[in-house]
Amino acid sequence: MVTLSLVLILLSVQWSWAQEDPLLPFSEYLDPNHKVHLKWGFDKVKGTILFKLTVSTSGWVGFGFSPNGGMIGADMVIGGVGPQGSYFTDRHAVAFSKPLVDEQQNYKLLSLTESNGKTVMKFQRSISSCDKNDLPITDLPMKLIYAYGLTDEIKYHSNRRGTKELNLLKYMPQVKSPNSKHFDVTMDNFHVPAKQTYYHCKIMRAPTFDRKKHIYRMEPLLTNAHVVHHMLLYRCPPSVTKPFEEECYVGVDPKCSEAVAVWGMGGGAFELPEVAGLPIGGRVGNLFYKLEVHYNNPQKTAGQVDNSGMRLFYTSELRQHDAGVLTTGLAVLPGYAIPPKAKSFLTYGLCDTAYIPEVLKKPTDLQVFSAGLHTHLAGRKVKVGHFREGKQIDFLVVDENYSFEYQHAINFGKTKTVKLGDKLLVECTYNTENRNKPTWGGLSTTDEMCLAFLLYYPVMNLSSCTSLPNLTTLMTKMGAKDQAAWLNMMSSKNWNDMSINQYQQTLKRIDQLVMVKDSNNNVSNHTGLIPDLKAIPSAPCVSGRATRSLALPSGP
Repeated sequence: MVTLSLVLILLSVQWSWAQEDPLLPFSEYLDPNHKVHLKWGFDKVKGTILFKLTVSTSGWVGFGFSPNGGMIGADMVIGGVGPQGSYFTDRHAVAFSKPLVDEQQNYKLLSLTESNGKTVMKFQRSISSCDKNDLPITDLPMKLIYAYGLTDEIKYHSNRRGTKELNLLKYMPQVKSPNSKHFDVTMDNFHVPAKQTYYHCKIMRAPTFDRKKHIYRMEPLLTNAHVVHHMLLYRCPPSVTKPFEEECYVGVDPKCSEAVAVWGMGGGAFELPEVAGLPIGGRVGNLFYKLEVHYNNPQKTAGQVDNSGMRLFYTSELRQHDAGVLTTGLAVLPGYAIPPKAKSFLTYGLCDTAYIPEVLKKPTDLQVFSAGLHTHLAGRKVKVGHFREGKQIDFLVVDENYSFEYQHAINFGKTKTVKLGDKLLVECTYNTENRNKPTWGGLSTTDEMCLAFLLYYPVMNLSSCTSLPNLTTLMTKMGAKDQAAWLNMMSSKNWNDMSINQYQQTLKRIDQLVMVKDSNNNVSNHTGLIPDLKAIPSAPCVSGRATRSLALPSGP
């Protein structure tokens, strides 16, 4: 059910081992001498970004964004702790002189301290631009600038300045892990069938380790990038004890369903955060792994030989947490369809974590920090709503501009806690205006899916938490006597705006079959109802106020 076209869901993030802060997961030194340290985190749904700047000085500190790496045109803040208290202002530079104070203060100071020769400034702003003097923070690399003084008099900084380019919203450093080694899991001279869609599965044993290791980085190995649509790596249960290779999902297919890594078209190499690694060996067991490759060969070209797969980097230096991947959303099983001629059709997949204890002895809350979202060609938007005690408390992740051609992992910007008992609702929006027949849920690229892979820690022996509309109830509501009559009704129905809306509302109102499955394929089955998702809130501009120390010149 997890045959997805996604990039490696294992997202690279740099976290602090000693002081793990879920709101500030990323960090970088901005200078070569490690005197200017920046930590940050963000919430794309709320439209805010949080910074913590630590500078080795007892004087003023400045930090900001520049269109070209220089001072002119830069958007910045300057702050510090003077003899009479703290000062903090939102400023902009128009010349090589003291930056001007913005009329509208759009940076909010949260804390400002000075001790042991270090100044620590924590502040927040909107991701978007809120006035003409602010620069928006984008998904592209940005030039960050910094400067600081030796005293609290804001004057020329001399050589205490610098520029560093970072992608704040898609931060992916390469962590140099000690004792790093790697092994490959690949196809072996596999002859790609002359079929439009083909899934091939290969089960193989991973290297044997007496002590547990952590996999921290994965790279795709591609020999036929034009036909390799996606690759998935699963960890197999202990019941799988022999190598195995054949077409997936037909005949005997060992139930290796615990996803470990996913790669899709357009993806590259990715790493896990420094606080987490995928366990292998030791008490975890030297298990088998299944490599699944989806070959998309629309021209049905024959004679192609493939050796694609993944390279897994591991280390004996264990991280703080074992990480895992949980599949959520709409189960990929027969029984639902998307009507043709629909401008915006919604489907839903419900995960009710209250049922996790029925398949696990010692379940825990999930600390979720990234997700891979997946539909096929008709998908346009994907949202994951988060509910607690019957009320929506958040969106875990939202992609309002989903692209089948670029299915990247989405970084939350901070760790979000999913407590046992919470519900997660995956909502997918499709456009089928150019189709004349229903689109069924299934494996083919021309079929559809609605899934979200959630990367979390600490790992549990958990595979999936999904749902499916109750087909019996659906057929009854639509007036079909049996499945054959229902299939005929779906194919022959006159689909227009009214009938599409009626069918969508029926799908949402009826009871859903809610399924939780562990890594050994034990399943808990229940029923549930789809809750209502709130509209995505517009991101308000963060407002602050200029704070001045009496010891400072009044400035411009």
